[in-house]
Amino acid sequence: MSDVSSNRVVITGLGAVSGIGLGTSEFLAGLRSGRSAAKPITAFDTEGFEHANGCEIVDFDPGKWIRNFDIEDLGRASQFSVAASRMALEDADLDEEYLAARRCLISIGTTDGESRDLDQLVETEVREGPEHMDRKVAARVPAGRLSATVAREFKLTQVEAVTLPTACAAGNYAIGYGYDAIRTGEVEFALCGGADAMCRKTFTGFYRLGTIAPEVCRPFDVNRQGILTGEGAGVLLLESLESALARNARIYAEVLGYGLNCDAYHPVAPNQDSVAQCMQLALDGAGVKPEDVDFVSAHGTGTKANDVTEARAIRQVFGDDTPRTVSIKSMLGHSMGAASALSSIACALAITEGFIPPTINHVETDPECNVDCVPNEAIEADLRVVQNNGLAFGGNNSVVIFGKYEAVRS
Repeated sequence: MSDVSSNRVVITGLGAVSGIGLGTSEFLAGLRSGRSAAKPITAFDTEGFEHANGCEIVDFDPGKWIRNFDIEDLGRASQFSVAASRMALEDADLDEEYLAARRCLISIGTTDGESRDLDQLVETEVREGPEHMDRKVAARVPAGRLSATVAREFKLTQVEAVTLPTACAAGNYAIGYGYDAIRTGEVEFALCGGADAMCRKTFTGFYRLGTIAPEVCRPFDVNRQGILTGEGAGVLLLESLESALARNARIYAEVLGYGLNCDAYHPVAPNQDSVAQCMQLALDGAGVKPEDVDFVSAHGTGTKANDVTEARAIRQVFGDDTPRTVSIKSMLGHSMGAASALSSIACALAITEGFIPPTINHVETDPECNVDCVPNEAIEADLRVVQNNGLAFGGNNSVVIFGKYEAVRS
């Protein structure tokens, strides 16, 4: 095992399945242009809802990336997870046989697992009786399949495959788990991220809370009306700097550290002090001062409570001179367990490409938020340190700090 102090952790592969683009290049183009994925939902019957826009993926062909499964044996979230993992490996130019001969970790976060299939099973049970439920669909439901199917797809045997159910903070949790495993030398490669598919259960839950926006998501805007549910997956390949240099890999960014906490303050309401504490834990763990952060990729759901609480927590940590604070959920919606993973990919691309993605649909910033959300158009920027926030129901908070790769870290 390598000495812990020598194991810097870098990102060498990215896989994005999202409403604004499939694959790294399309996702990057979507971020740069401020593309919107908002459209009427077709994933389930929306009759009876006054409004039903979402950020659904309509051009996903699982057969393009899944090669060792019957597609019908996988739920949609698992399909997303496998596809994003293959994208990340291909992006990293990492041979599957080379990977299979090494110690690996797969950590995938989720909010809903395969709730889309559960929706179907419950509907069948209610309408026709339990004896008519499809056994193949039922076999797809266990959430552990989101990570285990990745291991099976790539024939990995020296592997730990874990699914982390910490809701909308889960993608960052999974990245932190991978960071620790690489940093300590427990594994040589880690595929980390999150995946969720759009489902009726989650849309209905948010709708009944009064937090589904009628048309678009407007984070930090004075007239914001809530979230749009989305779907997708984001998977990042992590490895040690030593490994990346040895195989001459492209390095997108370095993972500098992370912070986690759970305040259990309220089932749905965020707690300002707890969110601020989580950000401070991440900065301290990364050895980064607040003034070194170039922008914050916020959780930024577009709800009244989240945006004000998160913005106040940011000011609590950073003072009045806050970094630019953006929300890519304005473009691709709230993809639940995939949200902070896709935001992490956006952070890595922003560092590599030298830009800050915009918060679209913006008209007027809420004075209670008082942040520069980079309205509507991306801006060019030389970035060294970026912070990514992931906040979840139940008080689960996760923050990851990314840095520009430098041979000698200052």
